[in-house]
Amino acid sequence: MIDYIRGVLTDLTPTLAVIEAAGVGYAVNITLPSNSSLQTSENKEVKLFTTEIIREDTHDLFGFTSRGERSLFELLMTVSGIGANTARMIMSAFTAGEARQIIATGNSRALSQVKGLGPKTAQRVIVDLKDKVLKIDLGADNIIDSINDDYTSSQASNPIKDEAVSALTMLGFSAAASQKVVDKIYKDNPSVTVEQAIKQALKML
Repeated sequence: MIDYIRGVLTDLTPTLAVIEAAGVGYAVNITLPSNSSLQTSENKEVKLFTTEIIREDTHDLFGFTSRGERSLFELLMTVSGIGANTARMIMSAFTAGEARQIIATGNSRALSQVKGLGPKTAQRVIVDLKDKVLKIDLGADNIIDSINDDYTSSQASNPIKDEAVSALTMLGFSAAASQKVVDKIYKDNPSVTVEQAIKQALKML
């Protein structure tokens, strides 16, 4: 098992970070809050705590900026019907702190807004994890503000929208549906950041 990867961040998208360590480039799947925290770290040394998902047809790495965030991700996957991609969607729609609070307070309505859950699965998550989730120590540094000051309204142009669409397609949504939703989001609010657009789109698709 790979506990963590420490190396130079060579490439970053809203859903993927490439970290070069000992001459090897590791493609690590990340959440939107992790993307936000890594925004100013490109070409610098970073450390991501990882979870390996190994199946017959795939070998994926999921990376997180703290052990607590990783623990929440792994806890979500203990629920029947919740796989790695759905767990990542939950942790992209909310920060780790928000997700923990939603589950702990039994807010199934907020949780069911995440694509792929639905009311029954959201309720199952709450029933299974309501008591367990409070035992996870996320730390104060995990309440990540998803607004990156480096993005301004002048940057809300086609390349920014393309990045949001690309991230959504990597999460499993069709390109056409993703493009339509992203266009609407930027039409309503041209100054929205990539991370904010993806979070909104996850609740609309």
